[in-house]
Amino acid sequence: MDSRLAQFAALNQKDKAPAYLSLVSEILARQDQSLIAPDLHTLVETVVQDVGIVVGRQVLSELVRNLGTGSISDHNLRKRVVEETLSTLQPRIVSYEEQVNSLRFQLADLLETEEEWSEAARVLMGISSRSLPDEEKFRVNIRIVRLLLEDEDSVQAETYYNRAASLSNSTSDRETQLQFKLCQARISDYARKFLEAAMRYHELSWLAEIDEEERKEMLSAAVTCAVLAPAGPNRSRVLASLYRDERSANLPSYNILSKMFLDHILRPAEIRTFEERLRPHQLAKIAISSNDQLASTIDDDDSAEPSTSTRRGPSTVLDRAVMEHNLLASSKIYNNITFRGLGALLDLAPGAAETMARKMIEQGRLKGSIDQVDKLIWFDAAREEDDAQGKAGGLGDVEQTNEDTGAPFTKRWDLQIRMTAANVETIVQHLAEKGLVQQPAVTA
Repeated sequence: MDSRLAQFAALNQKDKAPAYLSLVSEILARQDQSLIAPDLHTLVETVVQDVGIVVGRQVLSELVRNLGTGSISDHNLRKRVVEETLSTLQPRIVSYEEQVNSLRFQLADLLETEEEWSEAARVLMGISSRSLPDEEKFRVNIRIVRLLLEDEDSVQAETYYNRAASLSNSTSDRETQLQFKLCQARISDYARKFLEAAMRYHELSWLAEIDEEERKEMLSAAVTCAVLAPAGPNRSRVLASLYRDERSANLPSYNILSKMFLDHILRPAEIRTFEERLRPHQLAKIAISSNDQLASTIDDDDSAEPSTSTRRGPSTVLDRAVMEHNLLASSKIYNNITFRGLGALLDLAPGAAETMARKMIEQGRLKGSIDQVDKLIWFDAAREEDDAQGKAGGLGDVEQTNEDTGAPFTKRWDLQIRMTAANVETIVQHLAEKGLVQQPAVTA
């Protein structure tokens, strides 16, 4: 090899390119593969150091092309050649930027087949994007995000997702856009924005371009994120959408979905079954703030009783979601409940149960009031039904006049009748205005 390279060095500049190109083909065609890697390494070093940039680019482009088309069938040998060539060219990336980028794409492909996700992502991070069009930059960033999420490195993945988001309008390729939307859903999932993630997963599960099995996985992910989302009206809407999806009935998590939608209280055995299917980031521990810890210790006069829990708050994301759901479900069953009774229901200390209810009321996720003198939480069922039927139903606000019937259950029943009648009348008026229904003829 050294003698051949010495002969090439004495050639005229115009004859060097054909000579080196023929040598590349000759080395790659050898039967003895043990000499391919060292000979190519020597050739690349000679071309980079002793040959001009014009000839060097021609030779290296031919080598990169042959490596990309599978001239070397052995996976490990090809990986070694790509890595050695890349390490030789990297210090001279200004002169050989195109060749270096091509080698990095090939090395990332090789590492991805080995399921070395983070290593493949780091290789792609080193690509020089100065000469790449915006569409190609967008694809590279999306691929980096996907690879990092495979190793659950959500922090670094979010950085590259933000870069991709700024370039999302640079392509009209449907497949690339779908990959970007999936990254959106997964980033929201890892960032514990479960409500947003559930909506994105559910949207993707309807797309016909995606394989049927993958759509089923996305629907399952949507249900999981909806269950983990903070309890409240927004989550109720997402749960309703998933519950009415006919495909949800075939999911393993359908039982807990139906119970959450119907506002049934969840039992520990059901929670354990659901917990087994969660991913590590969905089982993350959550810390209780010092203010909440202090608030949960106030007025715990009954904490000495053996039946009273001593827990000061939820320990995981799932734990918090279940407690908030059971609190919301209890508001549909009881008109009021004591701190101690709510604590027994949620397996919390009475002060911690009051703290959770207070925060949900402050955030508008629970309608009610707290009587700290009598240690009672009063649930405002009338206002909750008004919001759900008048506003969420899309029919606007209906003016109501309260009638004191003397019994809370009668009042609630009368309110439901009035709301139903008002909504039906409004719908009929809309249909009549559009000529979709005719008023019945009045006969004497």
